[in-house]
Amino acid sequence: MTDAISARGPLQTRIVHDIRNQIEAGELRDGEALPSTRTLAERFGVSVFTINEAMKVLAAEGLVENQSRSRRTVRAPGLAAATRPEQPRRIVLVGGYAGSGKTELGRVLARQTGWPVLDKDTMTRPLVERALEALGQPANDRDSEVYSREIRPHEYEALMAAAYENADCGVAAIVTAPFVAEFSDAAWLERERARFEERGVPAEVVWVACDAETMHTYIRRRGAARDAAKLADWPAYLAKVDPNRRPAGAHHVIDNSVDAEPLTAQAKRLLEAMSGATA
Repeated sequence: MTDAISARGPLQTRIVHDIRNQIEAGELRDGEALPSTRTLAERFGVSVFTINEAMKVLAAEGLVENQSRSRRTVRAPGLAAATRPEQPRRIVLVGGYAGSGKTELGRVLARQTGWPVLDKDTMTRPLVERALEALGQPANDRDSEVYSREIRPHEYEALMAAAYENADCGVAAIVTAPFVAEFSDAAWLERERARFEERGVPAEVVWVACDAETMHTYIRRRGAARDAAKLADWPAYLAKVDPNRRPAGAHHVIDNSVDAEPLTAQAKRLLEAMSGATA
């Protein structure tokens, strides 16, 4: 019995972490009914017992109201009316591996500032899928040489063009994408920083670090077709992931590992650090 409980413990903690982040990011809203216990168990690949234990923790935090074993409601009225103190305008480039939580961080930052979110996948996915099909590739391919050579550069070109347009208007923005190759390229980062400086809106670079188990939980839960290849051979995908990777030059790190503090608290400190930076 002890071994079984200890095996469930980390899974329960990761589920609490994931759902808490969804609530703080506004993906799950105040008053919204959560999926059934069985549906959540299937989505996370865990037992009904583990889901029920995770819900007890979220209820104790005041984020979930357990109306019954099968019906639960999100309770986060304070997050829906978050205070937005004035912030110096910034273009915030948020990167990280798939499933690291960069999109959730972007949404948390947006809720705290009112700044728009420019997410690469949201902005480009429909066109990318059609372009891949036109090139004779599966619509969800993100691993082939064709995608890397013919599609990926144009995705980032479109994303950064949208960021420039916001900066040209004097508007802050939060730009979320993996940026794995870009953040490792000191010349690319220097060039992009200069472009935003010229527009009067400095850029900040943020890397979201995350442990492998939490990334797996995120990717499995979101169920995106583009992640199928990763999940099909998770060890092979992890072999490509460098847990010590960090951006070249000045940057901020957000830890979204299962034992880290909530993203909301880290996002608040990140904004305070940016407010203290020289504009």
